Amino acid sequence: MHPTNPTASLFCMTRWTTALLATVLLACIALGHEGRRVAQLALLAVPMLVWLVWPVRSAGVHHLRTAMVWLWAMAFVLDGVVRAYLLHTYQAAPEGALVLGSAANTNPRESAEYFAMQWREMAVWAALAVACAVLLGWCAHHGARAAMLLPGARRAYPRWAMALACVLLLAATLAYASKPWRRLHPLLFWPNWVQSLQTLRGQWGDQQQARDRALQRAQAATPTLTQAGPAIVVLVITDSINRDNLALYGYGRPTTPRLLAQQAQLGSQMQVLRNAWSVDASTLPAMRSMLNFGQPESEDPLHLLALARAAGYKVWWISNHDDMAIEQKHGRLADVVDMVNRTPGRASASLDSELLDCVQEALNDPTPRKLVVVHLMGAHPHYRLRFPEGANPFEDSTDGVETGLLQAGRSAWVRQFRREYDAAVLYHDTVVSELLQMARDTGPPQTYRAWMYLSDHGQEVGHASDRAGHSPSTPSGYRIPAVIWRNQPSADLAAQPFRADWAAWTVADLLNIQWAGNQSRRNVLQPGYQWQAPVLPVHIPSFAD
Repeated sequence: MHPTNPTASLFCMTRWTTALLATVLLACIALGHEGRRVAQLALLAVPMLVWLVWPVRSAGVHHLRTAMVWLWAMAFVLDGVVRAYLLHTYQAAPEGALVLGSAANTNPRESAEYFAMQWREMAVWAALAVACAVLLGWCAHHGARAAMLLPGARRAYPRWAMALACVLLLAATLAYASKPWRRLHPLLFWPNWVQSLQTLRGQWGDQQQARDRALQRAQAATPTLTQAGPAIVVLVITDSINRDNLALYGYGRPTTPRLLAQQAQLGSQMQVLRNAWSVDASTLPAMRSMLNFGQPESEDPLHLLALARAAGYKVWWISNHDDMAIEQKHGRLADVVDMVNRTPGRASASLDSELLDCVQEALNDPTPRKLVVVHLMGAHPHYRLRFPEGANPFEDSTDGVETGLLQAGRSAWVRQFRREYDAAVLYHDTVVSELLQMARDTGPPQTYRAWMYLSDHGQEVGHASDRAGHSPSTPSGYRIPAVIWRNQPSADLAAQPFRADWAAWTVADLLNIQWAGNQSRRNVLQPGYQWQAPVLPVHIPSFAD
């Protein structure tokens, strides 16, 4: 038998305890995050792990390292446990509107009542955090010591291990250099979260005052209804849909079979505006101009939802976006607000079909006059999250669209994004078509019904350049679909150019609202409609294509 090498045993133990600490840390990160965020957080945790396996001589430094590594690791553990609790209990992220709004709107008494109701479930997650704390403390205490080295030994680890540590540190350095990655670090995220909470509390007072003023302005406009009887109007606003990717607009892939079937059935009642444009390439300004009649803030404009309420409509805002600004500036002007999505940002995987039951419930409400605004995610990046897993019929496509992209010199990654984008549009077609069918079928036959669908802005997916995403610098960022249906015959509007910042004038017409200051020349449904090309930051050769 060979004698046991105590130095080798000690270093073996150090490696095992470090591996155990890394495993616990990774598991906790994965509890609260998903996808590539797990890898991002893991890289941000690397520096302390490397320090743990680096031999130190001084006992004081050893104790300092033990404390620092434990605190560092516990920051990630607590972050993961809190996020996991919120995901498990509310399917929400801490930076989501649900959590931020609830935390900003609470007080000590309500907090105590919440803990009294939820303490059992919270105790389970707290016990997990305590168990991790004990285990991580033990692991941190067994970090590498220089005393473990044999006399005369130059290094504790083989060259490959040293090279791996250097690679990991380099990757961690790059992670910290990236602001989107760096701000995920628990020691940065949670102080920023508290600041967001304080900012939100300050903004709420201002936004409520702004909403009150909007309602007062709408009432002062003395809106009247030009048609008697019950009415149902559905406004569908989607995100990041480029009309060039809709078969309804002549695209080469079958991305809108259901809308095409609706068009064939409805004839002149369904108007597909062939030349529709947004005037903004991002959501917030596009939504503001769309719902504020295209008027700047300096002109103290009317708000479409406030006008509808003042005219006697009950208004719903049903959204698959978790966007605090949109909710506060627009959604909260409705009588009923239903924010279905509770995970903010591009990583949200909430599918638009989640809204259908809420919309049906609103349509079944006995109120005689209803405006239901539905805000969809559409094809907002990331595209692969906008359709169910495995539902991409274009994944291995070798069709004419793929050939055209190859001939245009589009890269493999842009072609892949196009396939994912088209799959998102195909799924989107099922949701939009279902919303149209619901609007058509709800209510007694004599009920006036109207429906309008448009996107806030377009998306560049290899159309004019070899890139994918929001695009204020190419026409694709502004090319949108716009479709109008009502259960009345309509004049042929297909060739009329249309701009989304004038959409509120058209929706007001669908609502049969008349008021002082109404400008029919901006309403595409009126014979006196006068097209005026918008000024965009990109050259558009023709708005009639």
